[in-house]
Amino acid sequence: MRKAFFGLLWLGAVILDLWLGLGLFNPPSAAAAIRQLEEAPGQVVYQSRQTLKDQHGNSWQAIAFKRIRPGGTTSVALRLVGFPGLVTIDRSQPLTLTNSLGQTLTAADASGPIFTNEAAPEPNVGQYDLQPLLPELRAEIPLRLTLSTVGGDGIDLRVPSALIEEWQTVARA
Repeated sequence: MRKAFFGLLWLGAVILDLWLGLGLFNPPSAAAAIRQLEEAPGQVVYQSRQTLKDQHGNSWQAIAFKRIRPGGTTSVALRLVGFPGLVTIDRSQPLTLTNSLGQTLTAADASGPIFTNEAAPEPNVGQYDLQPLLPELRAEIPLRLTLSTVGGDGIDLRVPSALIEEWQTVARA
């Protein structure tokens, strides 16, 4: 009986080793779906949506998107949306991106055109131009995003490597 048990245990270990070796247990990278939307005839948007937590435990929507306009012009941006009433983003300051090696990049604010009333923008929504930064982002190095706020400490959001890879996939779409 004992011999049969150890034989089955050994067989299970061999099968598990084969499955792992063949990559059958590996989940797909960038598990979130990249969505494609047609906003108007000839205008397409590719987007990735993820929820990130700030240093206070509050959730933020991070929406990276690429817009292709009918004339072929493109833009790549990152929209960050916090819970209403919790924070007022200081749009006079850029978004700061710092990787785990200490390299810092800044993304210019591009929030103005997203609001129907530019004189009264939503205080918890910011949009930033990612296009010039994409060549400098390395998918294997996580980021910290820092949002400046009006009358308070900045907001820090940790961005895992898989999400950076997803943003680059959106930009290549």
